[in-house]
Amino acid sequence: MIEVTNVTKRYGTHTAVDDVSFRVEDGEVVGFLGPNGAGKSTTMNIITGFLSATDGRVTVDGIDVLEDPIGAKRKLGYLPELPPLYVDMTVRDYLRFVARVKDVPKAEHDANEEIMRTVGIDDVADRLIRNLSKGYRQRVGLGQALVGDPKALILDEPTIGLDPHQIIEMRDLVRALGERRTVILSSHILPEVSAVCERIIIISHGKIVASDTAENLGKALAGSGRLAVRVKAGAPAARAVLDKVDGVRAVRVTGQSAATGTVDLEVETGDADPREAIFFALAAAKLPLFGLRSMEVTLEEIFLQLTEDDSDQEAG
Repeated sequence: MIEVTNVTKRYGTHTAVDDVSFRVEDGEVVGFLGPNGAGKSTTMNIITGFLSATDGRVTVDGIDVLEDPIGAKRKLGYLPELPPLYVDMTVRDYLRFVARVKDVPKAEHDANEEIMRTVGIDDVADRLIRNLSKGYRQRVGLGQALVGDPKALILDEPTIGLDPHQIIEMRDLVRALGERRTVILSSHILPEVSAVCERIIIISHGKIVASDTAENLGKALAGSGRLAVRVKAGAPAARAVLDKVDGVRAVRVTGQSAATGTVDLEVETGDADPREAIFFALAAAKLPLFGLRSMEVTLEEIFLQLTEDDSDQEAG
């Protein structure tokens, strides 16, 4: 659906995007992440046709963004970080205006009513946008992105400035929209990306440094498994047993509770799964096992590890 091929963007001697290539398939919901200054927003602006690339090519549903920008933009709905709203218009009039700008046929203007219901703004359709809350304004911005029924949505920080309740509502809305559209979602709220996106693309220093599911990226970066173990025992006794289990590489105490007499440990494992062996080893030592679960590498850990140089550069 969206194909970015060897795209580079230079500003004088500064290279903001450096030979970036990736593909987003029909119906795929992809998270596009990167630190400030990594080239994320520049890449999104090139995809949407707001910026031209120095080199490379972008196609949307087979249409070259540079050769046929209007045709490509008909396939895209774009919600920038700051929605392009005319605050002296009512919501209904604004969406009608957007439909005219996008050259949507008059026969399809009635679709605006369905858009308002979809994004939950039909109850404020005749109110001035300037009188709406931040959450409603964000929904109006999403509504304008849906005008013309585009096949793909590009959403740049769609939940920025929203309260926790509004974030959950927007997340559910994006997930629903992704059921019949291709979506590229940029956000600094990483749990939101994990909840909504099927695949993660991470850009750092203008280059793509990762493209996979969060689960697969976590496995690749961890290099080993991690288990959280809770045992009713003292830390030395629990460690002595776990250190002898085949497949256990390292054991670290992460907490203790005098009230329950338990100790929490993080166990690093190899390729083999030692959970069954851990259970029987603790049982043989008559140390009650209160908890045993796999620990996944979080998206935050993945992001920080892959963009560490960018963070150091910003800090300096």
